[in-house]
Amino acid sequence: MGTSELGRLESEDLREAWSHEAHDFTPWLAENLDRLSEAIGLDLDLEGCEVQVGPYRADIVANDSSDGTRVLIENQLEDANLQHLGQVLAYLAGLEAKVVVWIAKEFDEQHRSAIRWLNDHTEDPFAFFAVQVRVVRIGKSPLAPVFEVLERPNEWNRRVQETTRSGELTTLGQFRRDFWNHVSSRYPSEVRRDYAGGYVRHHVEGVELAITQYLAQREVGVFFYGKRGERHEDQQVRIRPYRKTLEKVLGEKPRDKWGSTILAMNTNNVANWDRAADWLHERRKKYEQVLRETST
Repeated sequence: MGTSELGRLESEDLREAWSHEAHDFTPWLAENLDRLSEAIGLDLDLEGCEVQVGPYRADIVANDSSDGTRVLIENQLEDANLQHLGQVLAYLAGLEAKVVVWIAKEFDEQHRSAIRWLNDHTEDPFAFFAVQVRVVRIGKSPLAPVFEVLERPNEWNRRVQETTRSGELTTLGQFRRDFWNHVSSRYPSEVRRDYAGGYVRHHVEGVELAITQYLAQREVGVFFYGKRGERHEDQQVRIRPYRKTLEKVLGEKPRDKWGSTILAMNTNNVANWDRAADWLHERRKKYEQVLRETST
């Protein structure tokens, strides 16, 4: 192909990709956190959207899967403004988040300076990011999102590498690691040692759905989940054929469209961990049975 045939990358209006910030952009971002993860260097697991904080709602709350650090994501389809920065700072205390990712169409020097000041005057583990979002295309190709990190903590990349090597964990990360290590001691094939995330995914050969186990403060649970980045609606369509068989095998009706079931308990009580480990192991095997039988 000659150079005369090369296309030109062009920026498009964000509203062509997402017409509404809360109804379109936030749900899309929640389903595609892997794209943001690549930009900022953290492996993000979704915790929730529109999370209530006093009279306000935080757009997205996630966790760093490596150590359990809570990450607050505030997104705008318009230029950054100080009102959103004020909301972010108010959310920090209410959510006990340590990392803030502020996404907007444009950041002027005033806003970038504010993020730099926060990074310079706070200590680890606090970290603040300013991320510009754009959509681009070549010719008539599909729109493609681009996340560009404009501001980040000083020596952030080196800090991420050092934290990974040293194994430093937050209190939540230590709790998760201890719990999953207990599960691993009873069922070594269930989860790798020293894992500190909130979700454990199991893949079944020949099936495009994963079985996901999770740990929360008042419960453990299991549900089906699709490929990373796949729209929730598309995942639920593919889960639907398995739900009737799942109900028959489990002897109970799943709670939602993900086929989720839970075991309610105080997971902070170590005395409950044997029961939780046994339940997660046995429940995962039944979900796997459903996938194999229904797919054949």
